[in-house]
Amino acid sequence: MTRIVIIGGGPGGYESALVAAQLGARVTVVEQEGPGGACVLTDCVPSKTLIATSVRKQALLDASMLGVHFTGGPDGEVGGVIADMPLVNSRVKHLAQAQSADIAARLAAEGVEVIKATGRLVDPQVVRAGDRTIRADIVIVATGATPRILPSAEPDGERILTWRQMYDLEELPEHLIVVGSGVTGAEFAGAYRSLGSEVTLVSSRDRMMPNEDADAAEVLEEVYRRRGMNVMGRSRAESVKRTADGVVVTLEDGRTAEGTHCLMTVGMIPNTSGIGLEEAGVTLDRGGFIQVDKVSRTSAPGVYAAGDCTGVLMLASVAAMQGRIAVWHALGEAVQPLRLATVASNIFTDPEIAAVGVTQKAIEAGEIVANVVKLPLATNARAKMQGFNDGFVKLFCRPNTGIILGGVVVAPRASELILAVSVAVQQRLTVDQLAHTFAVYPSLSGSVTEAARRLMQPMTPSGI
Repeated sequence: MTRIVIIGGGPGGYESALVAAQLGARVTVVEQEGPGGACVLTDCVPSKTLIATSVRKQALLDASMLGVHFTGGPDGEVGGVIADMPLVNSRVKHLAQAQSADIAARLAAEGVEVIKATGRLVDPQVVRAGDRTIRADIVIVATGATPRILPSAEPDGERILTWRQMYDLEELPEHLIVVGSGVTGAEFAGAYRSLGSEVTLVSSRDRMMPNEDADAAEVLEEVYRRRGMNVMGRSRAESVKRTADGVVVTLEDGRTAEGTHCLMTVGMIPNTSGIGLEEAGVTLDRGGFIQVDKVSRTSAPGVYAAGDCTGVLMLASVAAMQGRIAVWHALGEAVQPLRLATVASNIFTDPEIAAVGVTQKAIEAGEIVANVVKLPLATNARAKMQGFNDGFVKLFCRPNTGIILGGVVVAPRASELILAVSVAVQQRLTVDQLAHTFAVYPSLSGSVTEAARRLMQPMTPSGI
């Protein structure tokens, strides 16, 4: 029986463990925090739970547009809609623990052994887990990553915080300054603004989320400004200091921003130091990320890696797929290498931003030739009914064949709407095939099929 040891119990770890167990391997997962790892316990699950709460509150605040009004209200809030932060944070933590327990139960049902300890490679076939030494045929490293900390802005867990510390706050921040306008910064900034905090978003670039679709970022920034957020572009933070009753953020140009709390969202660093990787022959890049190929192999024989510790698109879905691919390859099963071009991603802002396949930036740079259509969500009947005015559906296809190359959706629940585009990209469907697929009327998904119809090319009669 093949012996597989997995260091790390996040999506890359527990998903690979489940596949390995189902294929008959003897599997041990070494995880220091709990099944699900940081993704479930402190990162993805808690943050998306918090965001879901904020979206619900924003919907109540926007209900007046649909003719629903709230009267009165404590604390002088418009419509009396307030966020009970102790209850909100308690629910966030409870759901994270519940999800971890569900994963633990699933692993136990499949016969996977879980050791609560820090794992370390002794050599490519030996793992040290606490006081145990385990010999393995295959090792999968899935140790994740940790919020990057700047020496000039060290978190104290009270006023200067990482996102993992936000759920310990007993009150809603009166004025939250978010440093970093990437995906994580944009998500938390939007959530806390909807929950009732005054929010200042400090961005070092010209616009929010500079690595995402420019049209999508523009829509979101417009929504944020309309909701009262202060978005400071071209403003790189130099330091964050605690004051008597808050924080002061000093920018490189000498300007300052003052608030009650500061959330640092300035990237992630891999959890790869001090666990014996380089000594075992595993190559790391300059940033400390494990170098892997498209079937998750490292430079050390029999050692694979998956998830954020590899730096390959820091998404839970990618981590899980990397882990599955590692097991399939290691056990000699049929396997397809990881194809980043087919990875669907989502930013859980309000509205959400989902994307898959090629990008508008690549098309404009001449790297890819594609036809593009963008339909504003405001023309969709269901969107009008629900009062959704912000967003769009964008599709890209090859000019001659009509094969769908990718798309972007900015809408409520864009994470659900992108599936149709993702299937089309994965299966190399054409705009004609998508256009001839029935969509419910009225529905937001109708904009996906409508975009495909706009990209259809008229047939030229033979001989003309």
